[in-house]
Formats: sequence, structure tokens, C-alpha cells
Amino acid sequence: MPATLTVETPEGETHDLTAERGAVLRDVLLDADLSPHGRYAKRVNCGGRGICATCGVRLAEPPDPDHWHDDLADRFGYPRLSCQLRVRDGMRVKLLDKRVWGSRQASDGME
Repeated sequence: MPATLTVETPEGETHDLTAERGAVLRDVLLDADLSPHGRYAKRVNCGGRGICATCGVRLAEPPDPDHWHDDLADRFGYPRLSCQLRVRDGMRVKLLDKRVWGSRQASDGME
């Protein structure tokens, strides 16, 4: 069953995407030519295995963490890994302006 999600780029552009519900968010973003990786990690990353932490994104309403990294990210305010998130209908995603990871912030416009 398809789901719609909204993706905001670091430049403030908004993209509405349709994807299969439950698909891996990182894969959906890459297929739409919207990389969750910073410019240095586009070529050098773990390929979606959840170990390099370069595909972090912010979510307006993040789900409960079910991966060790996302548990720490949720606890300390870091971005969530798009390779460990599944697409949900109505999801709002913000891609980050980053070099390697994302900065720890309390407020980033996704409140």
C-alpha cells in the first residue's frame, strides 16, 4: 500500500514523495535523488547497514527507536538513521546540511 511523505532539503525545498509503506527511508530518498548523506559520505558509507551514521535525518514525529543507534540518537538529540527507518504515511522528513553527521540540536524547525 503506498504512503506519502514530505521531504525538506537543507535549502528549504519541499518534495512530496510516494513510496511503499514500510520501505527503507534511505532507499526511498536515494531513489528520489534526495541523498540523506553529506557531500563527503555520498560515496563512502556503510550501504544502509546502520553502522556509519552518515544518513541521519530529522523527523517531525519520530517513531520509537528500535535500533541501538536510534535509541542513543533519540536520547541525546542526534538525527535518526534513515537506513533504520521505515516509511509511514504522512511522514515529514528534513534532510540536514552536514559534512559527516548532523549536529545535535534541540530545535531544528521540525517541531
